Amino acid sequence: MPRLKYLFVFLVFVSSLNAQWFYFGRNKVQYYDFQWKILQTQHFNIYYYPEMEKIAEIGAKYAEESYELLETKFDFTVHKRIPLIFYATHQHFQQTNITPGFIPEGVGGFFEFIKGRVVIPANGDLNQFKKVIQHELVHVFMFFKIYFENKEHKRAQPTFPPLWFTEGLAEFWSTEWNSQAEMILKDAVLHNYLVPLKEMYRIQGTYMMYKEGEAICRFIKERYGEEKVYQLMDEIWKYDNFQDVFIEILGVDYAAFDREWIYYLKKKYYPQIENNDLSYFIDPTIVKKGFNFKPVFYKDGNNPSVIFYTNRTGYAEIVKAPVKNLNFKEEEKITRLIQGEKNEKFEAFHLFSSGIDICRQHKMVFSVKSSHSDKLYIYNLQKNKIIDEKRWEGIISIQSPSISEDGLRIVFNGISFGGQSDLYLWDVKTDNLSKLTDDVFLDDQPDISPDGNWVAFVSDRTEYGKDWAHDLYILNINTGKIIKLTSYHHKISSPKWFPDGNKLAYIADHKLQYNIWTVELPNQWEESTFALQELNYYKLTSFLNGIWDITITDNGKIIYSVFENSSFQFRIMKPEFTIDNMIPHRQTYAKKVTGEKEKRWHPLLATKTIDVKKIKYSSKFQLDFAQTQVAQDPFWGTMGGGYLSLSDLLSNQYINVMIYQDPRLYGNFLKSLSGAASYVNIGKRINYAFSAYRLAGRFYNHKDGYFYEDRTGVSFAFSYPLSHFSRIDWSTNFDYSDKTIWAIDQRYAVRHSQYIGFINDNTIYYVTGPIDGHRFNFTIGHTMDVKFNNVLYYTLLVDYRHYLRLTTASALAVRVMFLGNEGKETRWYYLGGSWDLRGYRLWSLRGDKIFLVSTELRYPFLDLLYFKLPFLGIGFPRIRGAVFCDAGNAWNNDLEDIKGSIGIGWRVNLGGFLVLRYDIGKRTDFRELDNSLFTQFFFGWDF
Repeated sequence: MPRLKYLFVFLVFVSSLNAQWFYFGRNKVQYYDFQWKILQTQHFNIYYYPEMEKIAEIGAKYAEESYELLETKFDFTVHKRIPLIFYATHQHFQQTNITPGFIPEGVGGFFEFIKGRVVIPANGDLNQFKKVIQHELVHVFMFFKIYFENKEHKRAQPTFPPLWFTEGLAEFWSTEWNSQAEMILKDAVLHNYLVPLKEMYRIQGTYMMYKEGEAICRFIKERYGEEKVYQLMDEIWKYDNFQDVFIEILGVDYAAFDREWIYYLKKKYYPQIENNDLSYFIDPTIVKKGFNFKPVFYKDGNNPSVIFYTNRTGYAEIVKAPVKNLNFKEEEKITRLIQGEKNEKFEAFHLFSSGIDICRQHKMVFSVKSSHSDKLYIYNLQKNKIIDEKRWEGIISIQSPSISEDGLRIVFNGISFGGQSDLYLWDVKTDNLSKLTDDVFLDDQPDISPDGNWVAFVSDRTEYGKDWAHDLYILNINTGKIIKLTSYHHKISSPKWFPDGNKLAYIADHKLQYNIWTVELPNQWEESTFALQELNYYKLTSFLNGIWDITITDNGKIIYSVFENSSFQFRIMKPEFTIDNMIPHRQTYAKKVTGEKEKRWHPLLATKTIDVKKIKYSSKFQLDFAQTQVAQDPFWGTMGGGYLSLSDLLSNQYINVMIYQDPRLYGNFLKSLSGAASYVNIGKRINYAFSAYRLAGRFYNHKDGYFYEDRTGVSFAFSYPLSHFSRIDWSTNFDYSDKTIWAIDQRYAVRHSQYIGFINDNTIYYVTGPIDGHRFNFTIGHTMDVKFNNVLYYTLLVDYRHYLRLTTASALAVRVMFLGNEGKETRWYYLGGSWDLRGYRLWSLRGDKIFLVSTELRYPFLDLLYFKLPFLGIGFPRIRGAVFCDAGNAWNNDLEDIKGSIGIGWRVNLGGFLVLRYDIGKRTDFRELDNSLFTQFFFGWDF
């Protein structure tokens, strides 16, 4: 599970209470100390850092344009400046603390509703930047409008729309329906896995839900009128359930709407089969299982293969599969080359956005996130090892590297610290890096020609660029001259040179459908031959599926990635489908554009001029939440307390205050009052916190029984992440302790304690717990009484857990743990219960030392258990089974025996966050088994 950085807030209280261990989990590392500034416009406070000032100004204009549009659409005004936090790159965006969790590759921005903050990376693509700004502002307007409607009608429990509507409307009002959305929806309809509206919970939060939600909003506009979309928000205050609002406004419930909507989609897509094909029936399949990306052809001797990214194990990997036609039941045989996401060297692959390339020298180039920025790696396929790696300061993102056939030149798309996307050339021999382009346009997916002198690439530096159009260009590496080969109002991607160097293949989304095209260049062509002239363009496929990436074999065959039946598969085009048998689409177009005037869109001029005021950012704390609670107990009396938390706008600094009163201490209000105040800073590489506290009350433990203790002290803690996977945690505490046991024995102490721990975690979770990777926690501590010498002990924790993946859904999990302390006034630790030594009562085994060894075989049990009742059905998906064996005990002086248990169990995940666990087994001393069975029911993730 991700390590939520907000948990660090509580390290201060952990250290205050002399806890002896720290949390597992990965780390969100703050690699950069951004010097934040603010662009203040009419409706926004835009937070940025100086390196991205030009991009931030463009974003400010986009935001004001979107505000004007959405104010009209919602018929609503947000009466406050909206905070927009811009990051130049996705790697910078992943460091934000405004959300505590980790941000995966596919997330392009988010709206945080507590403080109304919008967080967005530019990432080199201005069209995508503009679209995400408007998407998130739809959320802002919707949130404030619906909150206002509920408040105006005095709704104590406000009703908000479901996620499919909020995300669907944000997509609908931020972009046009595009070829990617068409690809996904069409595939779902043709392969019969479209999720109806009444069952939308099944795909909650997925990209499929976004696109279905958008399609539903568009259908409502077409069939019922766009005013109905507004009314769904205007009338939401009337009902507790959004479906009731839906029925009032549209006159149909979800089931009736589904019949109408799905019938409409079938009528739209089924007739397209007449003039187009599903690629499965046309070309042989060579890779079919799961999600596979960015294929590249490789031939070693007589063994042709395709190398690609996949995430079928849960970790992103680079793998190899033979180029072999698979029959209906046959699956590809893959060989893993590089496994990512297990260490800082290969922290994260860019599966969707960055390709792989290979040259004749058997060198493979790829990029990967490694600590604060991307690295470029060169891998020798014959020696199966990395032979070179390179990082350049100032270049944060490296995308789609292409290597020349002699292995001496590498061209890639790089995104700078300020967020600008350009093409770069690395001369491997001289180690010289040079820029091939230098502007605000997106230049992407480069491919070096066979002779090493030209680069084909796609760019939005075209007159239709503001409408998402990407055209095909070639660039002369030696002279810097750029030649434009297409001029479409479409999106071109994945350009690849044929081995003869006289043709290019590419993907174009004509009529919202991705298909493969080629263009023939002039015979014996040189730069001087490219005047305005007639070129031959060929459409090689007419598929209903969406073709995503292509690669070309040594004999000119095309291998392509296609989205079909909700997976990305690879197919190889049959020999009869070549340009020799196709009629060309002749078009008069080929134009030198470098040094000449060309029609382009101009992002800096395309938006209206706005007034901007630049001010320096300063930390100002605002209340996040405050909570109070008062309870009445018939025995103890009235008790109560409160907790409040404040943070700055970037959520880098926190102030926490807690206070409560213990009614068991009669007649003395001050004696019964406890509280703590802490300051936490997680905005730097080193996260740190300090606090002051007073904790007083009556307590109980099995060693001392009932006792009263009054503790007053201060504590300090820091956490230093070495990487995304490992860190060092340290805490120290000084306190004065007045402890009375059984109202007789009184002990004073001025204690100093400190703990230091090393934590490493690269696990991934499946349905009910970790299924792959390992975890390790080594913590040592020392506690002493610096004045009265009443306390002195040492603490050691060693906790190692390993998860051996057996299949996609099964694993062998092993845990070995020791926790103990030695000295004066040591603490007792506990075993027993569903989370450690199963079969024994909770905390029934106790001592100042414990050890535990657990093994568990985790496997799929039932994919779905469904109960059909008269008026409803209840389903429990993906029930997991377990076979376990535990051993351990607790002791003080000598370990007398080892206790254990064996058994079987079942687990089910409800709603993605609650795991129910049921175990049945027998206790054992490993000489014989108990006669009776034990059963345990619990909830919580597997260890």
